[in-house]
Amino acid sequence: MLLALDTATRASGLALFDGQALLAELNWHSSDGQTTELLPRLVQLMDWHGLKPTDLTCLAVSLGPGSFSGLRVALSVAKGMALAHRLPLVGVPTLDATAFPHVNRSGSVAAMVEAGRGRVYWAAYGAGPATGEAAPVRLGTWQGWHTPVMLAAVAEMAATVPEGTVFSGELSPMMRQELAGLLGGRRASLGPQTVAMRRAGHLAELGWQRWQAGEAGDPAGLSPIYLREP
Repeated sequence: MLLALDTATRASGLALFDGQALLAELNWHSSDGQTTELLPRLVQLMDWHGLKPTDLTCLAVSLGPGSFSGLRVALSVAKGMALAHRLPLVGVPTLDATAFPHVNRSGSVAAMVEAGRGRVYWAAYGAGPATGEAAPVRLGTWQGWHTPVMLAAVAEMAATVPEGTVFSGELSPMMRQELAGLLGGRRASLGPQTVAMRRAGHLAELGWQRWQAGEAGDPAGLSPIYLREP
């Protein structure tokens, strides 16, 4: 049983995944109060299935980019549980989990997280050649692409992505409206906000796949992905 924890941004969540099915999931919009919100919701999620920490076999946590304080909440709880119960811990970049449900072989995905001041953290993803369950693959690791995780204004991002891109991630209504206007008649998909949002269930399934692939790391050495100084 894998427990996924995500407080990287205000779109926070928890999920339980047994390798075949998503057993439970809690997603909520936080007002920067993850410090007091996470543990009560974690207890509730475990109680739904009568589970204790000793019933878990793995943990997955969102590493960022995201909020400087928010990232540390889930990571601290995940590290504490992993060390106390000797559980493997998989750190998953936030944008990987954002792109995960949208990746396919027909086009790229632009995964986004708001960074404040009208900017976003974003990266382009694709399924890649013969990735199977390892998807998503950040473009730049294959076919000569060079697109790492970037910090840019929405207009800069919109001008960079190719035709046919699917946009995924949490954006404010104002920023979504700006992006829709910038895209104009271009063949791109912004999609409904409820579909584009990052979910803890996606983090859980991707974390399971990476755990099975042997990608669990040392909990003590796992660090958040900030990309810029506070």
